[in-house]
Amino acid sequence: MRISLLCSDEQHPVNEYLHSWIVKQKSAHEIEIVRKKRDLSGGDILFLISCSEIVSAADRSAYRASLVLHASDLPKGRGWSPYIWDIIGGAEEITLSLLEAEDKVDSGRIWQKVRFPIPKDALWDEINKRLFCAEIELIDFAVREFSSIMPVEQDISIEPTYYPRRLPSDSQIDPSQSIASQFDRIRVCDPQRFPAFFELHGKKYKIVLEKFNG
Repeated sequence: MRISLLCSDEQHPVNEYLHSWIVKQKSAHEIEIVRKKRDLSGGDILFLISCSEIVSAADRSAYRASLVLHASDLPKGRGWSPYIWDIIGGAEEITLSLLEAEDKVDSGRIWQKVRFPIPKDALWDEINKRLFCAEIELIDFAVREFSSIMPVEQDISIEPTYYPRRLPSDSQIDPSQSIASQFDRIRVCDPQRFPAFFELHGKKYKIVLEKFNG
């Protein structure tokens, strides 16, 4: 099969997992990873993974299937960074959906869903590991079941919800509130890409949270 992985950010931590998957699969499939949709070469499956570009119907027509990995229990949690917002809201389990890409955001038919727990003590990198392993699991599923899959429409009896794009200001911590009350917001903050911070005495301070066994 000819497979394309479109991941916009070369620095995104999921890339390590994508490259490892490519190495394992390269003898069985022709696989490319690209950063811009203009570089897509067409083929059987296009996977959109942390993709920030709008991929139109014309773009998708170069593939037999164009699939999105989206970390919410669709139709709930359409939009941006759903698992981040869910964890900030207290979620202890995340659902990852594999769905067909459509012009209307996150509205396509569902190929598969997987659920996995998020321990209350898990930090951003540990959360990422669980998420990215689940993404690889669904990529494997799509390739394996490609010829026999029977996608299902999203449940129209459930009112869709939408999350906004994550901004740097969403990582701001209130120094007047307790750490415990803001722990979920702090622990999802990647210290390089979305560092947690607070402002005090006219200065801005970065928070780096690590587990300590001393």
